[in-house]
Amino acid sequence: MDRTEALSYIDQNPNFSVLVIGAGINGIGTYRDLALQGLDVLLVERDDFCAGASAASSHMAHGGVRYLENGEFRLVREAVRERNLLIENAPHYVTPLPTVIPMFKLFSGIFNAPLKFLRIMDKPAERGALVIKIGLMVYDAYTGRQGTVPKHEFMLRQKALAEYPRLNPNVLCIARYFDGAISCPERLCVDLLRDVEQSAPHVRAINYLNAISTEAGAVILRDELTGEEHEIHPKLVINAAGPWIDFTNQNLGRQTDFIGGTKGSHLILDHPELHAAIKGKEFFFENDDGRIVLIFPLKDKVLIGTSDLYIENPDEAYCTDEEVDYFIEMIDHVFPDIKVTKEQIVYRFSGVRPLPTSDAATVGQASRAHSIETLAPEGERKFPIWSLVGGKWTSFRAFAEKVTDMALDFLERDRYQSTSDLPIGGGAGYPRTEETREAWLMELHNQSGLPLPRLETLLDRYGTRAAEIARFAAAGKDSPFTDLPSYSRYEIAYLTRQEMIVHLDDLLLRRSLLAMLGQLSHALLGELADVVGEELGWSDEQKDAELQRTLEILEKRHGARLA
Repeated sequence: MDRTEALSYIDQNPNFSVLVIGAGINGIGTYRDLALQGLDVLLVERDDFCAGASAASSHMAHGGVRYLENGEFRLVREAVRERNLLIENAPHYVTPLPTVIPMFKLFSGIFNAPLKFLRIMDKPAERGALVIKIGLMVYDAYTGRQGTVPKHEFMLRQKALAEYPRLNPNVLCIARYFDGAISCPERLCVDLLRDVEQSAPHVRAINYLNAISTEAGAVILRDELTGEEHEIHPKLVINAAGPWIDFTNQNLGRQTDFIGGTKGSHLILDHPELHAAIKGKEFFFENDDGRIVLIFPLKDKVLIGTSDLYIENPDEAYCTDEEVDYFIEMIDHVFPDIKVTKEQIVYRFSGVRPLPTSDAATVGQASRAHSIETLAPEGERKFPIWSLVGGKWTSFRAFAEKVTDMALDFLERDRYQSTSDLPIGGGAGYPRTEETREAWLMELHNQSGLPLPRLETLLDRYGTRAAEIARFAAAGKDSPFTDLPSYSRYEIAYLTRQEMIVHLDDLLLRRSLLAMLGQLSHALLGELADVVGEELGWSDEQKDAELQRTLEILEKRHGARLA
């Protein structure tokens, strides 16, 4: 993934069948599927890959059991199937996640649920055990045939408190079912991009390249690093800009009102006590105000969220102090004797869901389904624009497949390959048992000479792509970072060379979990900047500017404090 080469390529080859604008998960998924069908396609992103809404997820691959009461059965059925496919195709990043629902009432919501389904009532009411039992039975019916995860189970109070002794003693019962955990969504996006790079030499993906206007039938792209402009002539434009879809259409000469996005914020806590209490399970529950919230184990930290607030400008999405107070207070609902303070927050983040414009009475009733809004050619603009509205992280592959089939029909081309059973990145050949894992590590140890514990760390971090990094590191004089020995200099050099890192924050926020897990210090930041700067040829002034930029982003957007 060489950015300079990619820019040179599009200058020499400005004609593309498809231009995809926006490199979040829907844009990347569509780019991947189109490329696999042999189409010449260009993917551009005004920021870094997976820097917008796709970087602000709850780290879950889930079917959306709560959407059943809104009558979105097709959405849930599709999402459950796609969740299972992600677990199968990307086992290095997506794993089965046991999820616990604590319940405090038996019959509550039994009348509200069908009335909400019929759109007669929109007022939230606490969902009791009976309503949740019915929902999980439907959920199991959708997922059971694939057998990827077990069916749900219920536990009454005594057994529930025996297993989770810190749980609110007023709990009536708990349900436990399975969804999926995505350990690092941003790296999953990078894996998809690299898969395309290795299999389709006729396509390009470029970050920090902004679609700013149309001119005489062309799309004008501005390099956000240099200000230089590039002219592209597509037959079709796919607008996958997520919550920025209407802004992008405006740049392309059309006013639209497709997006009615809602902001979702999260906190990452360094809280060993809470982490121990949830025992590796997600707790998914209804807060006192009817909002569905969650407590999620992320490595050795705890993720909590999420809010659901209408917002007009996605560039203004920040996790506010009011949201922080709300998240801290919600813990008391299920773990009343565990105290959380603001000092335990290591990271906060916020993004905007690209939901369709809706007249739903409550935010929670806005549809999570995906759709394609089409704008026909007009005037000098000879190409149509298709806007990808809505969708869930979990269902990106199915959405991309739908868009690709529609594009193939438009371009009068045939589908050559399905993505349903296609491994993703380091999920290809991933060892799924202890025996095959040990054999894989030993073989790589014999090839590279690196210690087995180091190789195990790389396998956990990158899946089978760990082999590429290990061989790269073994070819030179690698050494660990003084302030974080679990990472090494050649590992970071490899990511910088291969994954189109442009800024230091690209590495910290989207090629790793370093910032999110609160692993950064000023000393480590300096060490990382030295390696990235050496690879990218930064001057001392550029390196200082990158350090300052990164510190400002970490503080202002993520409330991160470095040691």
